[in-house]
Amino acid sequence: MIDVHAEIKRLQAEKGWSENRLAIEAELTQSTISNLFNRRSMPSITTLDAICRAFGITLAQFFAEDEKSQLLNADELSLIADYRRLNKKQQFVIRELLPNM
Repeated sequence: MIDVHAEIKRLQAEKGWSENRLAIEAELTQSTISNLFNRRSMPSITTLDAICRAFGITLAQFFAEDEKSQLLNADELSLIADYRRLNKKQQFVIRELLPNM
């Protein structure tokens, strides 16, 4: 089972972010982030989702212990979201086009 606090700290270290920077990027209050670590309180799903979005990952990626090295950045997440909005024919065209670029 994943240690939520340790994983957030690991992601913070990767970005070089302080707790204050994390609060700003996640659009959370400084006290929310401070309480998370000082009281070792578990974040709500809403809070954890905001933190994940700040790091450019999904909740699923946060909890995927075996695929940490393959996290998607914000541009990649946006591309996937755009692809999912296409109809089946448009998706097919994109899949055919990409290998030839």
